[in-house]
Amino acid sequence: MTGKTGHSAKTAVIGLGSMGYGMAQSLVAAGHETYGFDISPERAARLQAEGGSSGALADVAADLDSAVIVVLNAAQTEAVLFGETGVVPRLSAGSVVLNCATVPPAFAKDMAARCADHDVHYLDAPISGGSMKAARGQLTIMASGKPEAFAAADPVLDAISEKVFRLGDAAGAGSAMKAVNQLLAGVHIATMAEALTFGITQGVDPKTFLDVIPSCAGTSWMLENRAPHIVAGDYTPHSSVNIWPKDLGIVLEIARSAGFDAPVTKAALAQFAKAAEMGLGGEDDAAVAKIYAEQAGVKLPKTE
Repeated sequence: MTGKTGHSAKTAVIGLGSMGYGMAQSLVAAGHETYGFDISPERAARLQAEGGSSGALADVAADLDSAVIVVLNAAQTEAVLFGETGVVPRLSAGSVVLNCATVPPAFAKDMAARCADHDVHYLDAPISGGSMKAARGQLTIMASGKPEAFAAADPVLDAISEKVFRLGDAAGAGSAMKAVNQLLAGVHIATMAEALTFGITQGVDPKTFLDVIPSCAGTSWMLENRAPHIVAGDYTPHSSVNIWPKDLGIVLEIARSAGFDAPVTKAALAQFAKAAEMGLGGEDDAAVAKIYAEQAGVKLPKTE
């Protein structure tokens, strides 16, 4: 079995969190020889039990067609690619790195240049869609890189994505677009939490909020996706609070370098930072509503 492109790739997914694991599952389902690596050996073992391949990264790297990086941030990305046990020097010429982590555009450009020094292609390929779409191979990918990088990455892109936006022939453009998306996504989650909790102060039941607002102009994808978590009182992390101080921090870092003020982003970041300080960092990002509830002295729904 092979993907829609007609050829089977040998690939490694490095970082088996909620997104990376789903992407690895999609690659296995598409018939690709897929290795999964994570700081949690249990996740890698689980993938192997579901059809993933086994082997140490150092032993298989030279035979890989691609390495998909789905770690937390730029520091982890650099460590995975060029650290003491970095994968890029072990890869063969002509293979491709798909970096899916949210990173600043300048960092993406630097990684592409360093990969080129090893004759390895680099695709700046941040992702959007959530863990469920990752597991179904239906992600949206904001990608940029040389045509050769796209060509090398096509079998992987075909398996993990529903839509690929090709945003240019140089790394950085994909990460710039991801920053725009993360600005909106983070602000929308915080605003959803603010609106739902404001509604409670006015006697609006959260279930009624969820019945009405998705049919009104004030809705958003994030509202429709995250508000049900609050209504159910279920903060099992699909995307955690801790993601947002990082991602909105990247947005503000880029904004500062451009001399651009982003006051709404700053306000949303402050709410996620408060949530993390309260010990909610590992909960679903909808838990930012707990900050508003505490300030307003209202109670959110309990687990159903």
